[in-house]
Amino acid sequence: MDGGWIRRLMADTRYVVTGWPLALVSFTVAFFGLLFGIGAVVVVGIPIFISSLYALRSFAERERRRIEAVLGVRIPRPVYKEPPPDAGALRRLLNPMTDPMSWIDLLHGSVMVWPASLTFLVVGLWWLNAIFGSLYWAYGWLGPTSMNQTLLNVGLGLLCLLTLPLVARGCAQSQARLSRLILSGVAELQERIFGLEAERTTLVAQRDSAVSAEAVALRRLERDIHDGPQQRLVRLALDLGRAEKLFEADPQAARRAVAEALTQTEETLGELRALSRGIAPPILTDRGLVAAVGAIAGRCTVPVALDATDLSGRPEPTTEQAAYFVVTEALANVAKHSRATGCSVTLRRSGESLLATVTDDGVGGAHLAKGHGLAGLSDRARAAGGTLTVHSPPGGPTTITAELPWQ
Repeated sequence: MDGGWIRRLMADTRYVVTGWPLALVSFTVAFFGLLFGIGAVVVVGIPIFISSLYALRSFAERERRRIEAVLGVRIPRPVYKEPPPDAGALRRLLNPMTDPMSWIDLLHGSVMVWPASLTFLVVGLWWLNAIFGSLYWAYGWLGPTSMNQTLLNVGLGLLCLLTLPLVARGCAQSQARLSRLILSGVAELQERIFGLEAERTTLVAQRDSAVSAEAVALRRLERDIHDGPQQRLVRLALDLGRAEKLFEADPQAARRAVAEALTQTEETLGELRALSRGIAPPILTDRGLVAAVGAIAGRCTVPVALDATDLSGRPEPTTEQAAYFVVTEALANVAKHSRATGCSVTLRRSGESLLATVTDDGVGGAHLAKGHGLAGLSDRARAAGGTLTVHSPPGGPTTITAELPWQ
């Protein structure tokens, strides 16, 4: 059997045994602080009371560290009230008296002496019975005794010895939990509230980012449709109208017009397919992110090296879509603006995150400011719960990294 239970027993005993004198000192400081603060002359009593509050604050912080060692959990620290920067000397002097946490420390110093005394008494008696009772056979002969008395004392001693770890653990935990409730209850509530507020802020930011990203995507789609398929459809209508007028007067010219219209139709269909792939490519849903990115890389005008050897499994669909969008837009900007001769895309899983990195050897100078080719990528990553970083010094190279949650 390892010595873990022995170390635990000694730690619990040390907490209880040292906790009683600390609680006694804290009670003394709290008692005399209140005594001077209430009954003494204001000029003398108030400074003494305030000094006792600062002393109790240090005792409380020491107790929080001791609680962490016993319970094995992190104890949140309260935020003590600070005086305003422009506060005068009197305001700074009286500041601890206006801080609720100072009164909580005072309450802890006033009441914890009683449970600390009880646990100290219980653990002390258990240790004494465990030691002297189990060894009664060794010194019982020094006085008049009987075999039954020896057996009774040894039996009680062995019982205390066997139950000592449980009793010490129960007393230490009871005392520590009560101290935690008094000293850190408010701080834990504040931390929980701050966590909920931070989560709400994050959700609001993700919502705003999603709205912004969708707005950017819709504007880009509208622009692409206007500049591409819409113009081709207008020309297609003109060609068909011209062909209709030429059927009787010049059949050959009419056939040429119809042939041009067919060409316009095929090109328009090709552009519409490309736009639909950018919105919701079937290959992403059917075969996953690696295949979808490979298809995009194959159509890029700049040579792209894809490395997905460290990617195992498939992340959440929203993460795949965000990563696909980031890589697609990044490659589009490489082709349009970077003047690069080569590009690499890396997909890998890092813990509970998906890392999608696009690097090119172009001229650099890329950033996320509005009006540039990368506008909207950061919003897209943030909407999925991730982040986007761009490192693109003048002269290159440019590295775009999206870190997205796996689940």
